[in-house]
Amino acid sequence: MLLGIDIGTSSTKGLLVLPDGRVVASASRAYPVDRPHPGWSEQDPARWWEATVAVVGELLSHTEADATQIRAIGVSGQMHGSVFLDQAALDRAGSGRIHAIHPALLWNDQRTATQCESIERAMGGRVAIVRAVGNAALPGFTLPKLLWLREHEPDAYSRLAMLVNPKDFINLQLTGLPSTDVGDASGTLLFDPATRAWAPAMLDALGIEPGLLPPIYESAAIVGGLTPWAAGELGLRPATPVVAGSGDNQCGAIGAGVVAPGMVAATLGTSGVIYAHASRPRLDLPSRAPDTDAELPPPGRVHTMCAAAGADSWCNTGCMLAAAGALQWARDTIAPAVEIQVLIDEAAIAPIGCEGLVFMPHLSGERCPYPDPRARGAWVGLTMRHTRAHMVRAVLEGVAFTMVQMLDIVRSLPVGVEHARLGGGGARSRLWRQIHADVFGLPVSIPATEQGPAFGAALLAGVGSGMWETVVDACGQTILLRETVEPSHEADQYLHIRAVHTALYARLRETFDSLGSLAPGNDE
Repeated sequence: MLLGIDIGTSSTKGLLVLPDGRVVASASRAYPVDRPHPGWSEQDPARWWEATVAVVGELLSHTEADATQIRAIGVSGQMHGSVFLDQAALDRAGSGRIHAIHPALLWNDQRTATQCESIERAMGGRVAIVRAVGNAALPGFTLPKLLWLREHEPDAYSRLAMLVNPKDFINLQLTGLPSTDVGDASGTLLFDPATRAWAPAMLDALGIEPGLLPPIYESAAIVGGLTPWAAGELGLRPATPVVAGSGDNQCGAIGAGVVAPGMVAATLGTSGVIYAHASRPRLDLPSRAPDTDAELPPPGRVHTMCAAAGADSWCNTGCMLAAAGALQWARDTIAPAVEIQVLIDEAAIAPIGCEGLVFMPHLSGERCPYPDPRARGAWVGLTMRHTRAHMVRAVLEGVAFTMVQMLDIVRSLPVGVEHARLGGGGARSRLWRQIHADVFGLPVSIPATEQGPAFGAALLAGVGSGMWETVVDACGQTILLRETVEPSHEADQYLHIRAVHTALYARLRETFDSLGSLAPGNDE
């Protein structure tokens, strides 16, 4: 069996997987996110290890599995989080529980806008940053968090010996050896996905010592074996191989079988993610069309990263901040006593385009397709004719319209897109699946078993331990599709309302800025 572990934002999940892809056991352990100030998001990394120990123990007890049956371990994790370690932690790793010198700043922490501006100045603008590391400087990434620690916690920074991401912290506990993989490293702003190595230009410009960063591996490479101490903590066999693993987006794509050019993973979780596999690194550097003076969109709207499928694989990803989260908000706001499925059933009766009603899903600001923290949500076009069914369907359509905007950016790079795999809680709705197939203009498939990043991490462990030769082989032998939804004959009806929706953000941007200045806690 293979052990896959995912260090999520709200819980750690573990799976035991057989060579044919069957999941024989799963377990999870929840933990809180600390928010000591508005916009801050932190966790104590020690909670992740405690949750990992609990999850593995539950998996073994549920299956009565012998520790010798666990062939290898793969770990996935929330990306961009910053774990700050001193030399004492590195010296203790693998022989005892280690502690960070500061709470980990998570992917959704928003305190580092000033540091992002400093990075742009140091590098000579956003285009230069995208050319150097494939991505724009956004508060979610790791480098701005490191600069924040240097500026605001100088005593802690003076003790800093190594910066790692969440899943790398767990691998350090497992093996005693520091490491990261090309996928997680791609989300730090310190790594060049084209060369699959740390980026000297960024390190030099920001004064970051290379020694603070761990060695980099391909995602299926073995980074070490379980130390006797870690094996005793988990009830597993010492020297069990541990592979590098990858970030949750990369491992989630493997778990969905998105490992070849032309394939896209579209995830409708709280946020919405477009992940497109690519055979070469493609940068989001928009250029002006001939004979036009239209304003250029900002560079780096979608991210360029290494994929976990091997040394010849990359990906482009975009994330909107409220997808299924927008539907949950709508239900909680306009119909808190009604089950979501009842609302979706009502929405299925409303006509395409909702009789001229559109929904802007930017309820938490936005990351992609508009990197704008002041973007706002809105129903636009309400009349006395509109009912709750129209309003809910507008939410479903508005999320799909925003998802396809991200998909269109990917297509423009250019990255070929032929087929989508849909996942996340929102994919359980047949209506929403059909809307996405129609709006994407693509067949949309649903994997037979959606176990997320932990499943992808388990497949990486299988490749690293020799169960399969390649990640593509692993996916081909384990992943089945439950359903494929083709675009319907009604797909063309979305074209006009989608165009209206796409144009709205530019028309409302100044209004969003004005409204943002009125928000509680804003000093402007």
